[in-house]
Amino acid sequence: MSINPEQFAAANKATVDSLLAVANTALASAERIAALNLNTARAAIEDAASGVQTVIGAKDPQAALAAQSSLAKPAVEKAVAYSRSVYEITSEAQKDLAKMVEAQFGDFQKNVAGMVEMATKSAPAGSEGAVAAMQSAIAAANSAFGNMNAVAKQFAETAQANMVSMTKKSK
Repeated sequence: MSINPEQFAAANKATVDSLLAVANTALASAERIAALNLNTARAAIEDAASGVQTVIGAKDPQAALAAQSSLAKPAVEKAVAYSRSVYEITSEAQKDLAKMVEAQFGDFQKNVAGMVEMATKSAPAGSEGAVAAMQSAIAAANSAFGNMNAVAKQFAETAQANMVSMTKKSK
């Protein structure tokens, strides 16, 4: 079995394209997280300054305590909103990456199936056992990927349900 130079170049280009897509997805997610962190930090500083001004402006200790305790609920709500935003960003990136992996694995399966078919056709007599073992190994790999994919989806669904539950409880 010989390797066609055009096929080799196409395979290399597809690999580079896949790596670039993964890198761009990861960078876009990191950029969104960084922007969220900067905005959250800016808001936290503004809230802290406003809170300090409110407490300082209190006329007596009871008013200062009341002002301080009134700041706690919005802080918790903002923390929950921040957590929800981080979860949404990472969840979206995970879904995008999962789609890429599924597409790549689908292409890989097609390529391997083609190679197995070529190997089967050109295999010498008496090598049926080796070909069957190779086909069995490929079927096992496909099954393992399917199982892994199902577990990852179940984990993502559970995490989503937990996030929804957590945000409902905090309201």
